[in-house]
Amino acid sequence: MKYSSISGKGRRGFLKTTALAIGLTIGLGSMPTMTSYAAVGEPEKEDLKFGFIKLTDMAPLAIAYEKGFFEDEGLYVTLEAQANWKVLLDRVIDGQLDGAHMLAGQPLGATIGFGTKAHIITAFSMDLNGNGITVSNKIWEEMKKNIPMKDGKPVHPIKADYLKPVVEKYKSEGKPFKMGMVFPVSTHNYELRYWLAAGGIHPGYYAPHKGDISGQLKADALLSVTPPPQMPSTMEAGTIYGYCVGEPWNQQAVFKGIGVPVITDYEIWKNNPEKVFGVSKGWADKYPNTHIRVVKAMIRAGKWLDDNNNANRPEAVKILAKSQYVGADYDVIANSMTGTFEYEKGDKREVPDFNVFFRYNATYPYYSDAVWYLTQMRRWGQIAEQKSDSWYMDMAKKVYRPDIYAQAAKELIAEGKMKAADFPNFAKESGFRPPQTQFIDGVTYDGTKPNEYLKKFSIGLKGKDKI
Repeated sequence: MKYSSISGKGRRGFLKTTALAIGLTIGLGSMPTMTSYAAVGEPEKEDLKFGFIKLTDMAPLAIAYEKGFFEDEGLYVTLEAQANWKVLLDRVIDGQLDGAHMLAGQPLGATIGFGTKAHIITAFSMDLNGNGITVSNKIWEEMKKNIPMKDGKPVHPIKADYLKPVVEKYKSEGKPFKMGMVFPVSTHNYELRYWLAAGGIHPGYYAPHKGDISGQLKADALLSVTPPPQMPSTMEAGTIYGYCVGEPWNQQAVFKGIGVPVITDYEIWKNNPEKVFGVSKGWADKYPNTHIRVVKAMIRAGKWLDDNNNANRPEAVKILAKSQYVGADYDVIANSMTGTFEYEKGDKREVPDFNVFFRYNATYPYYSDAVWYLTQMRRWGQIAEQKSDSWYMDMAKKVYRPDIYAQAAKELIAEGKMKAADFPNFAKESGFRPPQTQFIDGVTYDGTKPNEYLKKFSIGLKGKDKI
């Protein structure tokens, strides 16, 4: 199996970071509120290999490398593209990779034992938003008949209600309605399911306790796994009628003229958490200083990506377009990365927050984000039986590590590289966002009450339900 990579060893300079002690001395004097602060030691491991999938939202890794933020921490990093999400996770578990760009559900899924079982943790959220749902031209033409129009253009957000008659027609003709998503515990799977269910289309259940992990039990729409870069060609071949994926693979469908992105995840759940940086618990325990330094470098990268109202995005797009990173055309990546999103060909709209890497505390690993993913695993049967609210809390704390994030942030503040105002108030932060209301179906999510949240849905498992 071939992997593409770029190595930090060739960039290693003669000088290691020597200003750290000076920066800490200066910074600490102006930080009377940071009672829990302790300076991080030298990295236990300097040469690191991180994995990623060729998607726009791997950007914090690429920027931390290209801008020298890893080297500022005394870390010499190799970035290596992986074949798919399963290979990436397996290589983190067996130690071939020190860490990786991961689906937010992957550390949770692995830790609870859905699929490969291993204790994976995350101390860094890589981004918010960034996904879309695309349908083929044929499906779009059928959907369009049901969509309200204004000034000759579809009214957004486009709900799955408008897809439902199309799905029902296919079912009546004995044709399964097939759609693609990138992985069973991916944000894309849960977002696509959420959107479909909100429109009355059942996306199917998993039943791991019965050996059925197809996710297609009782389904109106059959969802299956397709690797992100293969989404457009798989749809063009007619194998699937639509998909949910990250960029640039929705915009690629527009550029190729084979499909129409109908909705972004920003419209399904405004400012939803997307990818995380994951490492094994064993690795984090063995290399605590290294881990904090990795998080420091990636926090700086996230901030750089959002600085000055996205002023650095054109440069970021140029970097991501390189073959060793995303490897798509500059224009395709820029179509969503620079504050716009093109739906139907020629229908380009302003979506400044389509990709968020730092604003709105995007990099902070909130427990409530973890709990939301766990509720969706329960809703669709990946968690087969009812769990108590305290179980959700315990699992979130086992996997999401805001304590490590806070150590990294406090050191960046002490060094004068960041300001306290850039971060949550760590002294008061509970790890739970306030109840979130901006979902496409109007359902409010309170991460402290997962079972109460699940009861709000007409489609999906709740309470003592079991397949």
